[in-house]
Amino acid sequence: MREIEITVNGERRREAVEDRRLLLDFIREDLCLTGTHAGCEHGACGACTVLLDGQAVRSCLMFAAQADGSELTTIEGVGSYPDRLHPVQEGFWEEHGLQCGYCTPGMIMASIDLLAENPSPSDEEIRERLAGNICRCTGYVNIVRAVHHAAAAGREDQS
Repeated sequence: MREIEITVNGERRREAVEDRRLLLDFIREDLCLTGTHAGCEHGACGACTVLLDGQAVRSCLMFAAQADGSELTTIEGVGSYPDRLHPVQEGFWEEHGLQCGYCTPGMIMASIDLLAENPSPSDEEIRERLAGNICRCTGYVNIVRAVHHAAAAGREDQS
C-alpha cells in the first residue's frame, strides 16, 4: 500500500492504494465514481477515458499510484444536469450524440481534450482524435456534430 494525494473533480484527496491498483478501479470502486466505464480493460475502446492534468488518458492503462500529485477529472466533474452542462455535454444532448450511452463519458472526455487543444476542429480532425473511442450504436455522425456544436458554443463564449 502507498498513500497518494490527488485532486479529484476539484477536491483534494489523500487515499491509500495498492501499488498495482488500476486508476479505473480506484475511480469506480474506491471513489464510487461510476460514470467512468470499464469496457475492454486493455485500452482499445476508450470507455474509461478521464482527464489527468487536463489530458485525456485511459484509466484502465494506468496505476492509481501514477496519478499521485495530479488533478483528475472524471465525467462527474464536468457538468451537472440540467443547469450546468459542459458545452460538450450540451452538444451530445442537442445533436443526439449518444444512444446506449456506454461510450459517452469517454467520448465526452476525449472531446473536451480535443477542444482544449484545437477549438475549431474539422470533421477529419474530430474523427481522427476520437478514433480510439469505440461506439457501437451511433455511426459517429451525431458525435461529430456534437463536437462541432460544442466548438461553436466555445467560440460564442469568447465573443
